[in-house]
Amino acid sequence: MAGLLLLAFVYFAVGQAASTRNGAQTAADAAALAAAQDAREQLRDGWLDVILTPAEWPDFLDGERFLTDPACRRAGVFAAKNDAKLFGNEGCVPLDGEEGFSVTVRTLNTVGGSVIPGTDKQHAVASAKAVIEPRCTFKAPEPPAEPPGPEPPGPDPAPTPSDPGPILGLWCAGEPWEIDPDRPRLPRAVDLFTVRLAD
Repeated sequence: MAGLLLLAFVYFAVGQAASTRNGAQTAADAAALAAAQDAREQLRDGWLDVILTPAEWPDFLDGERFLTDPACRRAGVFAAKNDAKLFGNEGCVPLDGEEGFSVTVRTLNTVGGSVIPGTDKQHAVASAKAVIEPRCTFKAPEPPAEPPGPEPPGPDPAPTPSDPGPILGLWCAGEPWEIDPDRPRLPRAVDLFTVRLAD
């Protein structure tokens, strides 16, 4: 009987530890994705602010113009929703060499709770990375060439305001987008960028 009780206790301890570890990984995944998604929304909002100035689009469409602090605060919120918190100096940092975030969390609950002796101060730690991948490219079309011809006689005619027309040259996931300043049909954040967990 004692052996059976010990075996049952061991199974419980292993199961408790595994559950806590899985919870830590879930929290890390959610926090990393939350940071990357926040950055993605920042990028779209910033792009919309310069929507009529195509020369300023590339930094936003390439995923380079976002603030880290708001994104990491969002990561902390989602870690807390999964009973964890950002942990250590690497709690939430931008990725090196690509756009996205690396997140490390520690569970609020201990590995064995109050049931397993010696585990009351042991917490599970897990890490995750989420990347932001641009789905759009922009290349302004070449302006049409002026047809050659003689100069008109007399004084130059007064300039007349011209309609800028739609902005062309934006492609997302292989599809062209025409940005009409008068009737804009604008891509959503998910059209501009893919957010995913990295291996």
